Amino acid sequence: MDQRSPTATVRQGYMTRNRLAVSLLFLMNGFVTGSWAPKIPEFKDRLGISESVLGLLILMFGIGSLVLMPIAGGYIARVGSQKVVKVTAIILSPLLLLLTLVPNVWAAAVGMFVLGGFVGAMDVAMNANAVEVEKSMRRAIMSSCHAYWSLGGLIGAGIGGFLMAHFGVLPHVFVVTVICLTLIAIAWPMIFADKPHPAAAKEKLRLPMTPLPWLIGIMALFSMVPEGTVLDWGALYLRNELGASVELSGFGFAAFSATMAIMRFAGDLVRDRFGAKRTLRICTVTALVGMILAGIAPNAYIAILGFAIAGIGISNMVPIAFSAAGNMPGLQPGIGLSVATFMGYSGMLFAPSVIGFVAEHTGFAIVFTSVPVLFIVVLLLSHNAVHADHAKGHS
Repeated sequence: MDQRSPTATVRQGYMTRNRLAVSLLFLMNGFVTGSWAPKIPEFKDRLGISESVLGLLILMFGIGSLVLMPIAGGYIARVGSQKVVKVTAIILSPLLLLLTLVPNVWAAAVGMFVLGGFVGAMDVAMNANAVEVEKSMRRAIMSSCHAYWSLGGLIGAGIGGFLMAHFGVLPHVFVVTVICLTLIAIAWPMIFADKPHPAAAKEKLRLPMTPLPWLIGIMALFSMVPEGTVLDWGALYLRNELGASVELSGFGFAAFSATMAIMRFAGDLVRDRFGAKRTLRICTVTALVGMILAGIAPNAYIAILGFAIAGIGISNMVPIAFSAAGNMPGLQPGIGLSVATFMGYSGMLFAPSVIGFVAEHTGFAIVFTSVPVLFIVVLLLSHNAVHADHAKGHS
C-alpha cells in the first residue's frame, strides 16, 4: 500500500501510485501554462491591444495567482492537499477555452485573473501533496516533480503552435481541455490522501527579521524573472521581431522547457556530485550566456537555441534556492520557504508585465539582452546556496 505515514522507516520503490499521481498533476499544470505561451500573440491580435495593455493583462494573471495561493494554503491546512488539488485541477482545465471566447479586454482581465489564480492555487496544492508523498516514500521526488511540470510546458508549447496553425484556435483549446481532464481522470484515484493540519491553519505568519531568508528570496526572485519573461514574451519576440511563423514561435518556450525538464530530472544527481553552491554558479553562468544569445540572435533559430541554453541554466537555480530557504539554521522551514516562494513567484508573475511596458518603447531584443544582469546578482549571493546541501540528509 502506498499511503504510508510520514514516520514509515522503509524506503519505497521509485514510482509508486501516489508519486505517479502527483507527477501527472505537475505535468497537467505545466501543460496548461505551456499551452498559454503560443496563444499570446493570437490573444493580443484578436483583442487589438498594445504590449502595454497585454502587460496589464499579464499583471492580472500575477495578481490572481498571488491572491489565490495563500487561500489555497489555508484550505490545505484545513482539509488536506488531496481535496484542494482535485478541485483546483478540475476548475483549471477549461479556463484556456473560456479565455479564448472572451469578447473584450475587460472580460479578458477577469479571465486572466481567474487563470492565474487557479494555476497558482493548484501549484501550491500539488507542491504540498508532493511534500507529503516525499515523506511517505522517504525519497526525494521534488526535483523530478518540477521536471514533469517543465515536460508539460514543453508539450503544451510544442503542440500549441502546430495545432493553431493547422486546425485553428478553438480546436487547439478543446484539445488542451480534453488532455487536462484525461490526466486528472488517470491521477484521481491515486492522489495521496494526506491529513489536514488545523493547528497550522491557526498559526500567525511571523516574517523573519534576519537578512538570510530575504537574500535567498532575492536569489529566487532573480532566477524566476527570466523564466516569466521567456514564457510571456518569447513567442511575441520570435514572431514580431525575428519573423517566425505561428508554428515556430511556440518553440522558444518549448525548447526552454525541454532543456529545463532534462536538467531537472538530472538535478539531484548533479547537486550530489558538485554541491549546491558550485551547481548554482555553473547554472547561473549558463543561463546568462543563453539569454544574451537569445537577445542578440539574428534569426529565430539562434534565439530558440539561446532559450534552450537558458533553460539548462535556470532549471536548477530555483530548486536550489527553495531548498536553501527550507534548510536555514534556526528558522522553521515553512517560514524560509514562504519568503522565497512569495518573492520568487512575484518575480515570475509581475516582472513580465513591467517588461511589456519597456518592450513597447525599446523592443524585446534589448529586454532579453538586459534581463541577464539579474543573474550577476544571483552569482554575488550564490555562497548562500550552501544551506541547500543540508537537505541531503532528508533524501
